[in-house]
Amino acid sequence: MKRLAEKARARNLQIGTVVAPVYPDTGGGLPIGTKKEQRKFLEQVGKACQVAQQLRERGVRPDGAVRIDSACSVEAWREDPQSNQKRIAETFREACRIAEDHGERLAAEGEICWGGMHSWRRMVELLEMVDRPQTLGFQADMSHTLLYLLGYNAPEDALLPEDFDWNDQGRFDEAYSTLTAALRPWTIDFHIAQNDATVHGAGSHDKTGRHCLATDPNGKLDIVRCAGRWLRDDAGELTKTIRHLCWDGCMFPNAVMTKPDTWNDILRAMVAVRESHGWRE
Repeated sequence: MKRLAEKARARNLQIGTVVAPVYPDTGGGLPIGTKKEQRKFLEQVGKACQVAQQLRERGVRPDGAVRIDSACSVEAWREDPQSNQKRIAETFREACRIAEDHGERLAAEGEICWGGMHSWRRMVELLEMVDRPQTLGFQADMSHTLLYLLGYNAPEDALLPEDFDWNDQGRFDEAYSTLTAALRPWTIDFHIAQNDATVHGAGSHDKTGRHCLATDPNGKLDIVRCAGRWLRDDAGELTKTIRHLCWDGCMFPNAVMTKPDTWNDILRAMVAVRESHGWRE
């Protein structure tokens, strides 16, 4: 941790949110599994909180949270939705206690591949069941949350039809306003991203939001405009509640990520969001 902090400081960089490796294939366990599996899930949350705390205390991590999710598939969750949602909430509540012991906050990332978090309604339900808003918040990723609108894995909660005409800006705005109004009050961590309204993934992350490059012509999001729906309230005023904001760059091959143009385009999009929705204290 000391060496990592020194490397970041030497490059004038700050470290933000860290990911708790709660998945079974990384040493974790399922909140809907056995007591042993739940314990392994919580142990991984504890490890991530220790790392996050050390980086914060070393002065290179002023903001950010510890990201978690349910680590279980939608199919497994559907075997007993009511009981499984309750068990996830109980596990998350215990994870909150661990985070508080380290002076950290948790951010639950809403992705359609995670059971109990696979729709915007279920995500809000879970956050309300845990009922620890000072410790557990929502990590909003613009790519993943776009698919909440279309009801992938949860057709009953779709806000737009599968054959939606993306030129219908009025209908899109109405649906996006419903989505952000429900989740914005919980959002503490924000990922700017682009999506072409398709699913993509592999392994435990199967069927999740496909991340596109900032300049992808197939992208369905007006990045700056849609970012404002998360960063401003219904009256258009800046909430100033999100302290950690980043670009989510997963799902791209290394050949893409090592091109300077990739990062120039990303930074251009990020700066545009800052110019439209940023603030100085």
